[in-house]
Amino acid sequence: MTAATSAPAGLLRRTFRRRQARVGAALTLLVVAVALLGPVLGPLLTGYGVDDFAGRPFRAEGLAGTDDLGRDVLTRFLAGGGPVLASAVAATAIGIVGGAVLGMLAGYSGTTGSRLDPLIMRGGDVLLSFPQLVLALLAVAVLGSSGWLLVLVIGITHIPRVARVARQATLSVAGQDYVLAARMYGMPRRRILATEVLPNITGPLMVELGLRLTYSIGYVASLSFLGLGVQPPAADWGLQINENRIALTVAPWGVLLPVLAIAVLTVGTNMVTDALAKESADTTGGVA
Repeated sequence: MTAATSAPAGLLRRTFRRRQARVGAALTLLVVAVALLGPVLGPLLTGYGVDDFAGRPFRAEGLAGTDDLGRDVLTRFLAGGGPVLASAVAATAIGIVGGAVLGMLAGYSGTTGSRLDPLIMRGGDVLLSFPQLVLALLAVAVLGSSGWLLVLVIGITHIPRVARVARQATLSVAGQDYVLAARMYGMPRRRILATEVLPNITGPLMVELGLRLTYSIGYVASLSFLGLGVQPPAADWGLQINENRIALTVAPWGVLLPVLAIAVLTVGTNMVTDALAKESADTTGGVA
């Protein structure tokens, strides 16, 4: 594999020639647009603010009814996507950056006989032994409920999984001629990793990016549902599901709207990720 064939721009361009990737991107962008524009569009469409009283609780008043406190469901739904997306993106960024750095260090060190490789990987095994939700609950019990804490915990739990992928990909390119030549000329390790290794493992890392984002969305929404994320009276999709679940049969939109949005976002990111994985595999196989 060469740096040219695995460049991120080239991989994305080839991926989005696939219909699956285009459909997935459209679904993802639709939900992202709702999350970004919703806080502005909500009051314009309904005439109510996020915390305004719109009628009796769980009544079919307005476009989507009212919630458990009589607030407008549609307004709160349109305003509730931002916290979920922001937290998921931040957690994914922590996991991808941390995992890529540690994985490349471990893989490259493994080719030189350094002890850094087993040290990094065994440390990752310790984190992998804890389920992500359990680790988040433990962190909340010790340090208290906080949005930034949950983002950090979710991001940290992604790191060992990304590191495994980055390590394996690094091992596959560390013995290539261009890497060996860079080592022979005395290029510093950090420069070899940044200019020779990283461009050639972007395919697996981009697949991991999509997977980790999908998982982050689910974890953030789940923790908000449990009351460990954004706290009332803030608008949040996970929290909205929790607040309105008791009236699902009589006032379903308070639950259905955020559930559908999370489902569409998850399906969209999964479709793009799957197309990326297929294109990355085809590219690797073609070069080999």
